[in-house]
Amino acid sequence: MKQKQVLVMMIGATALLALMAGCATTQTSTQDQRNMLVAAGFKTISPKTPAQQQKLQQLQTGQVAQIQKNGRTCYIVADPPQNVVYVGGPTEYQAYQQMRAQRQLAQENLQTAEMYQDAAMDWGSWGGWA
Repeated sequence: MKQKQVLVMMIGATALLALMAGCATTQTSTQDQRNMLVAAGFKTISPKTPAQQQKLQQLQTGQVAQIQKNGRTCYIVADPPQNVVYVGGPTEYQAYQQMRAQRQLAQENLQTAEMYQDAAMDWGSWGGWA
């Protein structure tokens, strides 16, 4: 009976930690995107007129949009919570894409390492709950 209580408590604690990590990941992900955009050379522009503010609110948060301005290709990323738009050209966009790919690869490597670490643990020494 006591083993079942311990098992239920461990499952509950694990679920709570997973939920907390999920919430933190969303916030971290948004901040990571902001950091990568700035590191890639995107400029931050704050809307100065009500029309610009309205346009900012219409853009989808965090999505990269390609636009043509004065015959040049620009990439914009809206961040209404911060009241800014990140603007960059093809060079900045390529640098941003490379950073995203490197980050994705690093996350995949971490997940793989964690999976192998879990597999290597000797769970039998915990007495088995079966």
